Amino acid sequence: MADRIFDIHLDKHVPKATIPVAEQRHLWFREFMKPYLMVIILYITMYLVRNNFKAAQPLMKQQLGITTQQLGVIGFVFSVVYGIGKIVVGYLVTGKDNKKIASIMLFCSSIVVICIGFLFTLSHVPMGWLIVLWALNGVFQCAGGPSCATVISNWTTKTTYGRYLGVWNASHNIGGGLAGVFAIWCAQTFFGGKVAGMFIIPGVVALLVAIMCFLVGKNRPEDLGWEPSEKIFDEPVKQEDEESHDDTTWQIFRRYLLSNPWVWVLCVSNVFVYLIRIGIDNWAPLRVTEQLHFSNQVGARTIFYFEMGALIGCLLWGVVSDFLGGRPALVSTLCAICLPLGMAGYQLGRTPVVIYISLFFLGMFIFGPQMLINISMLNQIPKRANVLSGGMVGAFAYLFGDSTAKVLLAKIADSSSDGLTVLGHVLHGWNDTFIVLYIAIVCAVVLLGLVALMEEKRIRGGRR
Repeated sequence: MADRIFDIHLDKHVPKATIPVAEQRHLWFREFMKPYLMVIILYITMYLVRNNFKAAQPLMKQQLGITTQQLGVIGFVFSVVYGIGKIVVGYLVTGKDNKKIASIMLFCSSIVVICIGFLFTLSHVPMGWLIVLWALNGVFQCAGGPSCATVISNWTTKTTYGRYLGVWNASHNIGGGLAGVFAIWCAQTFFGGKVAGMFIIPGVVALLVAIMCFLVGKNRPEDLGWEPSEKIFDEPVKQEDEESHDDTTWQIFRRYLLSNPWVWVLCVSNVFVYLIRIGIDNWAPLRVTEQLHFSNQVGARTIFYFEMGALIGCLLWGVVSDFLGGRPALVSTLCAICLPLGMAGYQLGRTPVVIYISLFFLGMFIFGPQMLINISMLNQIPKRANVLSGGMVGAFAYLFGDSTAKVLLAKIADSSSDGLTVLGHVLHGWNDTFIVLYIAIVCAVVLLGLVALMEEKRIRGGRR
């Protein structure tokens, strides 16, 4: 069934256009902006029907009687399905029209979220159905990011990946920030404050956006009868693209992902990056209120300053990578090296201003490797493997990094628990959570540094 849903193959029979390459280069920006703006809007909207669940949790408890433990189970199931689905669904959509795939996935996600909204209008909410539906939303959300990134990489070259993917990547900060505000506004405006409105109206909006994104723009220049982006801009075609031209999905997966040690290094490094990101983002509000005794308002603002730093990082580091000749691993390593500066301010700061500034720079620096690891991956694999590689690196991030940050750091920080014993040493309390975060930074620097060396060797070998 899933294979039929995603059975939208690339159109290999588009007749070659008679437009000269120089004219294609002249028209490129106009044609690229169509799919580019669509995937930006699409990815913002995906977060409107994903992060609305977080914003709805207080009302779900108050109006529907759902407990905190039940909310935790629902979130855990989503994360597991989302992580595993990144590989499984990524495999199924490899070699397909990724712009249409992403649009269909958003469409399906919107239907699921609308169903959840109507479920919340019942006098009694069946918990089993709620878990199943939200897990299904995880299935339809999991490959949205890699699919959008693939559309962008289809239209650009490795020397311009950073700037365009950086701007697109900022869309998830925008969508994540708007989701809660928009969902609450929908509930108050159209449903008298009922939680169902936080799902039904965003779902309808997502459905309309999905249809628009399906119809506007092309997946790649070849769908216009043009040459590939590398030929349009007179850049060398990657060796991997030439060698894998007739390979099956399994052959590409085995040859360029499973058998590539650098892909595994990037996947493991992303685990540590996510551990740092989630370890700060997820726990900052609770940490500053519990340990530093700041107000709940200050705790809530920590998310804002971290996300604003992340937004600047997304826009900045891709451009820096392109400016340095397409060296995403080098920029990732430099960002990771700078992380202890922000971490020290966050750990030792005792005023809200110091905490805000530290979190801003932590967000800016951690979103360097957060974004550029995926670009490093794109530089080593054929374009046909982009969705699959994004799924693989994302699966590692969610199944290991995200879960470690949420579960283990919670066990260490919880004053009512016995802490976590590691090699005979007991880690307990908020201060000891920083030990884990500093270790993660060191591991990330080492692994990304290795990739940066390989990247430099590859670039110089290409020049020769």
